[in-house]
Amino acid sequence: MQQPSETPVSPARRRTGPLLAALAAGLVIGGAGVGAAWALTGESGAAAGPEADARAACGALDRFDESRYTDKGPAGEAALNRWGAAQALSASAAAGDERYEPLAEALRKSYHRVLSAFEFDAQAKKDLERARGICADL
Repeated sequence: MQQPSETPVSPARRRTGPLLAALAAGLVIGGAGVGAAWALTGESGAAAGPEADARAACGALDRFDESRYTDKGPAGEAALNRWGAAQALSASAAAGDERYEPLAEALRKSYHRVLSAFEFDAQAKKDLERARGICADL
């Protein structure tokens, strides 16, 4: 008996060209969408840098009530976190632009004063007021 001869079958050729073209088109359309969203919302690289950090620090400082700093529970936690956020954001702003160093310095001084006096004494409050004054001028 004779066995039928098998003819080698070549593997199906994959068409990657259309897939790559669709992927590239998706990336271009997606990038254009993100760019349009940024343009429409007014976000730019400058608005997202040190200036935005300084404004966010001032926002946190504006909502910070030093008289609630030692409160137990959510009010005390909120005060502590707002003060910490203001310090961290002002330091970030100063790292990106030296114009914001006075704000960061005033908050740093207030922080160190509270650590040494264990309360918001007159000097710590004076440093906070200095920081708030800087914020008012932004």
